[in-house]
Order: sequence, then C-alpha cells, then structure tokens
Amino acid sequence: MDVLFVQYPACSTCRKAKKWLDEHGIACSERNIKEDNPTVQELKEWHEKSGLDIKRFFNTSGMLYKEMKLKDRLPGMSAEEKYDLLATDGMLVKRPVLVTEQTVLTGFKEAEWEEVLCDE
Repeated sequence: MDVLFVQYPACSTCRKAKKWLDEHGIACSERNIKEDNPTVQELKEWHEKSGLDIKRFFNTSGMLYKEMKLKDRLPGMSAEEKYDLLATDGMLVKRPVLVTEQTVLTGFKEAEWEEVLCDE
C-alpha cells in the first residue's frame, strides 16, 4: 500500500504519529509540510478523497490561523478560496496528513489510523 505521511518534524503530534507508523511496520513516503506545501490540486484531491469537511484541513490551533482570524473569515469563503489559502502556507494545514490509495486522514487519532492501515 502506498502511504504518504505529510508532517512537520517539530510537531509533537507528527512525531507521535511517525512513531506509531514505525511501531506498526508501515512504510511510507514522508514529506515536510513546511518545505513542500500541498498544492491547490493536491488539497482538492485529498479533500474529496477524505470525505471530511474542508474545515478539518485547517490547523485551527496554529498561530497563523489565529493571527489571520480565520475562525471568523472561513465561513464566508468559497471552497476555492479555502484551497488557495491552504496552499499558501503549510502551517495552515492540519497535520499530520495521511494519504493512502483509499482515503485521507488529518490529525492523528490512533483508532482511525489503525482502522485504515491495519484492518486491510
């Protein structure tokens, strides 16, 4: 199974998720979200594949999200505007992002990851 692990190395949640992947013997390609931000096209594909609300792709606890007052701005934005905004800076994107052939997960919830990666 091809797995892409999009993460930020300084993020404690990302390190925890990487440790979980290693402990479960799950090989993956790794990508630093700060150095290689997702493109608008990738974000659209990931959003559609995930079945999640686009808001789940925003790092709502991040400093940049708060500085930009996105909590108030997002409801009035179109999906295209949200994709464009997410593509401007990896720090706006909820991490880690796990991309498999079947689905996309944002954040690290062990039970979700186990269901997707271990029950196949």
